[in-house]
Amino acid sequence: MQDKRVSVAVAYHSGFGHTETLAKSVVNGINSIENADGVLVDVTGLNGDFAILNNADAIIFGSPTYLGSVSGPFKMFMDETSKVWFDRGWQNKLAAGFTVSASQSGDKMTTLVQMSVFAAQQGMIWVGANDMAGNNSSAGSVEDINRLGSYLGMMAQANVDEGPDVAPPNADHRTAESFGKRIAEASLRWGKAPATQPQQLEATA
Repeated sequence: MQDKRVSVAVAYHSGFGHTETLAKSVVNGINSIENADGVLVDVTGLNGDFAILNNADAIIFGSPTYLGSVSGPFKMFMDETSKVWFDRGWQNKLAAGFTVSASQSGDKMTTLVQMSVFAAQQGMIWVGANDMAGNNSSAGSVEDINRLGSYLGMMAQANVDEGPDVAPPNADHRTAESFGKRIAEASLRWGKAPATQPQQLEATA
């Protein structure tokens, strides 16, 4: 009988603590789903050891948006996965992403696009968000789930003059928990990622 328990890793970098506190809410959402285990992975502490990510059935990427891109440390992590990419080590794992910036827009979409392209290059299967956009009518509120209206991944906003104990606001944490649930449920439905054998390249004339 197939073991239906799944592991979902949340691989993140946090510059000032806002992304980390959001990552914890994503993990809370994952762990609220039966047979799903969420684990936090600070990518700056991996030192080339991708064992936890290799063993996960899904990986959720998290980074602040700096100047319309993932942060420098997160990009370094992406670059360090070149051997994983070459061996197709994450092929068929589910992937998803979230990001936070100080501005309501902050060009966060480009960060999510960057993450989704990275996942595609790794042979992963990207899963977007599924909460209907809130805060987009006269009856809406900044307290709504998905108040920033993102579907490619999860977006949050944190004021520059507030620490991670205050920002992002509660609405974004609830959205992050819902996002974690979404990826955990997708992982259980998709099943465990099959083991991938290292790619054998044939010599060409």
